[in-house]
Amino acid sequence: MGYSLAAVLPAIEGLARRIEFGIRRALSVALMGVVFCLAAAVALPAVAQQIALPVEVIFIPKKMTLWTLELETTVYKPPGPGPFPLVVINHGKASGPTGLQPRYTPGWAARYFIERGYVVFVPMRTGFSKSTGGYVGGGCNIESNGLVQAEDVAATVAYAHTLSYVERTQTLVVGQSHGGWTTLAYGASQPDSSVKGLVNFAGGLRQEDCIGWRLNLAKAAANYAEKTRIPSIWFYGDNDSYFTKEVYSEMFARYSKANPKAQLVAFGEFGQDSHSLFGSKAGRAIWEPHLEAFMKQLGLPVKVVHPQYRPNP
Repeated sequence: MGYSLAAVLPAIEGLARRIEFGIRRALSVALMGVVFCLAAAVALPAVAQQIALPVEVIFIPKKMTLWTLELETTVYKPPGPGPFPLVVINHGKASGPTGLQPRYTPGWAARYFIERGYVVFVPMRTGFSKSTGGYVGGGCNIESNGLVQAEDVAATVAYAHTLSYVERTQTLVVGQSHGGWTTLAYGASQPDSSVKGLVNFAGGLRQEDCIGWRLNLAKAAANYAEKTRIPSIWFYGDNDSYFTKEVYSEMFARYSKANPKAQLVAFGEFGQDSHSLFGSKAGRAIWEPHLEAFMKQLGLPVKVVHPQYRPNP
């Protein structure tokens, strides 16, 4: 059977139109996908971008009787020549060899102080990370342990005060976990006259191999308090994997009896482990208002002068 051209032409034209429509639709969908991807690529950095903190790593000399040790120290320094008030942040102690513990970089917490124009020193204590010398634990003598660690805080403050960009009359000492314990010990160790306050985040040292370590911790805290004239603020949570509510409550009760200038912020539970509050971005919302009020009481500056360093939402 034969067909004339006039009979099949409309069918061919209809098929062509359907093919053309399909091609245009496919190209349109593809183009929309490209546009969406480009828009997302442009918008994403605007949301995720976080201004990096100005940071450098130095080695602070710690003079001993026969030799000089070096303390690996992270320095967060705000823009400008200074001089800036000083904050020293003391790190905790991980399990295992101290020399294998990585350099402590508490960036989220450091931002709070950089925003307010402080320079922040974070020393790795003797025997930790790349700091020279050996860690001195003191066995089960938790009081002695803290006092030995505090010697590195003293060396850090003394060295910082030799630098032109560090203000020499306003210092705040902060610590987390073993660093919090070190901070309390430093307060009892003839601290520099520039030190206005001590900030203890979940401070202590869990010594499970030592009989009665919980009671030893509380007794040592009381002994520190008797020699401390500086105000302190303590932050502890109820789901802390290192120090239970009973442990920190007894520590604070004994400390505050000997030194009424101490105040406790018992903030309840935080995440899976309240021991992580200080190093967490989300934790700042809990401790910031209390710390700011404490700093105001001490006459330390709290006005934000570098808002660009505030964490993104």
